[in-house]
Amino acid sequence: MRVIRKYANRRLYDTQQSRYVTLEDLRHLIIEEEPFRVEDAKSGEDLTRTILLSIIIEQEQADSEAEVFSNDLLAQLIRVYDMTSPLPLSRYLEQGTQLMLEQQKRLQSQWKQAMRNTPLEFMRELAEENMRFWQNTLNQPGQTDEPGDAEQPEGDSSDTRNDNKPSS
Repeated sequence: MRVIRKYANRRLYDTQQSRYVTLEDLRHLIIEEEPFRVEDAKSGEDLTRTILLSIIIEQEQADSEAEVFSNDLLAQLIRVYDMTSPLPLSRYLEQGTQLMLEQQKRLQSQWKQAMRNTPLEFMRELAEENMRFWQNTLNQPGQTDEPGDAEQPEGDSSDTRNDNKPSS
């Protein structure tokens, strides 16, 4: 893992390349999926999260059309921190974002293959994939059921994929 040292003068030093770097340089490392850790040059404290947030702030200010965090969303995130039992929001955001990125790559790949299936078939597959993802995410151990999430009685299956098949 690449180590970046942050000095008191706010400069960032890449120990692997033996040169000073900018937030933009670190953004490129992120895009290239190059793992790194930012640490305080004096204390060794891990500052990676703070630097990542700085990169996000810089991105948000650089292009108002590519804004990800609206004022309303930021206000809602602040409210989450004030909850007596905070939601497991980071896990959902991580998994949801990962799903979105994977689907974006899949969509680009499908487009390059000139859509071997009809558009309707592709959208159906995408919707099924989304359902499987969120069912797996919500059914992971350690999750509490929300009100209204009662188990269905036996024989009452919500899986209707085979309901249209003729009986033999």
